[in-house]
Amino acid sequence: MIKRALISVSNKKGIVALAEALHKFGVEILSTGGTAKLLREAAIPVKDVAEVTGFAECLDGRVKTLHPAIHGGLLAVRDNQEHMDTISNLGISPIDLVIINLYPFKETILKEGVTLEEAIENIDIGGPAMLRSAAKNYRDVTVVTDPSDYNTVLEELKNHGNTTSDTRYRLALKVFQHTGHYDTLIAGYLSGGITSDFPEVLTLTFEKQQDLRYGENPHQKAIFYREIGSQPGSLVEGKQLQGKELSFNNINDANGALALLKEFDEPTVVAVKHTNPCGVASGSSTFEAYSKAYEADPLSIFGGIVAANDIIDEATALKMADIFLEVIIAPGYTAEALTVFSKKKNLRVIELTDIKHRRANDFDIKRVMGGLLLQQQNDGLLEDIKAVTEQKPTDEELKDLVFGLKIVKHVKSNAIVIVKNQQTLAVGPGQTSRIWALKNAISNCTHSLEGSILASDAFFPFSDCVEEASRAGITAIIQPGGSMKDEDSIKACNEAGISMVFSGLRHFKH
Repeated sequence: MIKRALISVSNKKGIVALAEALHKFGVEILSTGGTAKLLREAAIPVKDVAEVTGFAECLDGRVKTLHPAIHGGLLAVRDNQEHMDTISNLGISPIDLVIINLYPFKETILKEGVTLEEAIENIDIGGPAMLRSAAKNYRDVTVVTDPSDYNTVLEELKNHGNTTSDTRYRLALKVFQHTGHYDTLIAGYLSGGITSDFPEVLTLTFEKQQDLRYGENPHQKAIFYREIGSQPGSLVEGKQLQGKELSFNNINDANGALALLKEFDEPTVVAVKHTNPCGVASGSSTFEAYSKAYEADPLSIFGGIVAANDIIDEATALKMADIFLEVIIAPGYTAEALTVFSKKKNLRVIELTDIKHRRANDFDIKRVMGGLLLQQQNDGLLEDIKAVTEQKPTDEELKDLVFGLKIVKHVKSNAIVIVKNQQTLAVGPGQTSRIWALKNAISNCTHSLEGSILASDAFFPFSDCVEEASRAGITAIIQPGGSMKDEDSIKACNEAGISMVFSGLRHFKH
C-alpha cells in the first residue's frame, strides 16, 4: 500500500494535480524547496524533508536528502523483518512512492553562453541517489521520473491502493535508463565530447527523434535517434515542409547525400540511390547543376534522394517535378518552387538552412557483433597532387580530377568515378575487384567518355585499369598510389598518353 510519498521535481508539470489526488487517497507527502512551496500554495499538506531528517538543508541546498531517514525508508525490504526492525528502532518510516525529476542539466548546457560553473551547479546529486535507491527496491517502492506516468500511478492507486508489480518494474527500468542518460550527458559535456584521444570507456547517449514505419525492409522495426544538442548541417535539424514521413532508407540515403554535398562550395547537386551517388554535378546555378546531375544517369536518379547546396527556384523545381523523387533537400526554396512541389503530395521536401556546415572532429561509428568500431570521419581529400607520368593533366583535367576525388571518397569500395566538366558520367561502386568496378561503370554508361577523367578510391594493383580506361577514351587518372606495381600503371599511362596523378590518400568506404 502507498501511504507515504516523497515529491521533489524540477519539472513542475502536472505535479499539483498529482499531489492533490495523493492527498485525497490519504497519502502523506514529503517534499523539499520549491516543490514544497508550490504544493503549500495549492493548499496541499506537506511535510518538509528537513523535519523528517532533523537536519536542515545546507551548502546552498546541495545537501538535503542524503540522509538515512530518507534512504533507509526507501531501501528497507518490507518482507525482511530484520530490515523493518532496524528502521523501526532508528525511528525511520518507509517511503512507498518517490516522484522525482532531476535538475535540468541538458537544458542548462544547451543555453547559449552557459559557463562551466553554471553547468556544474545543475548536476543533481540527491535526486539520482533517491531514484536509484527507490528503483533498486522496486518490489516495495514505486518510483516515477516521467510526468507521462502520473496517470498510470493514480489509476492503479485508485483501483488497488498500490501500483502493480509490472508497473513498478517498468518504472524502475525507466529510472536506470534516465540516470544513465543523465550521467552520460554530464560525462560528454565535461570531456567536450569525444576527443582525438579515444577514451578507454565509451559512453554515448541519444534521444528518440521519431518512430519509423519500418527499417531497411518492412519486417524490420526501426527508430531514428538524435544526438543531444544543436547539430547544424545534419538531417535532424532539417525542417520538413511537405510529404510523407521520412523512412529508414530515406534518412540513410539523405545522410550520404549531405556528406558528399559538404565537399563543395560552388552550386552543386547530389543525387543518391541506395547510399551511392548516381549523379553529381556543379554549375553556375542550381538549375544547371541539377540538369547535369540528372543527365549523368537519368535511369538511376528515378526514386532517388536529391540534395542541393543553394536555393531551389521555380525552374529547377519544375525540372525536378518531371520525375519521381523520394526526397529533396536544400537550404531554401522560392515560394514558386514550393507551389510546384505542393502538387506532388508524397514528395518529401526538407529545408536545411545550414546545409554547408561541416562538423569538426566528428566520428564515424559502426556496430559489429559484440562491439563498436569507432574512427575519425574521413575529412581528408588529398595529401598532394603529384603528376607521375610524362603527360601532365591540363588545368581543366586537374579541376575534374579533384572533383572526381571528392565524389569517389563517398562511393562504396571498390569505387571508380568517371567525370567530365564537373559532372559524373559513370559510377562503379562496391565491387570485389577494382577492374570490375571500372568495367561496370563503363558498360552502364550512356555517355561518350572521350576526354573524361577517372578517380579511384585506392591504388591500382595491376595495369589492367589503365588499359581499360585507355580503350574508353579516358585521358587522366587520379589515384592514391602506393602499390608495389605502381610502375606498371605509370608505364601503361605513358604508352597510352594518359596523365596520372597520385593523391597520397586512400578513400575506402565500407
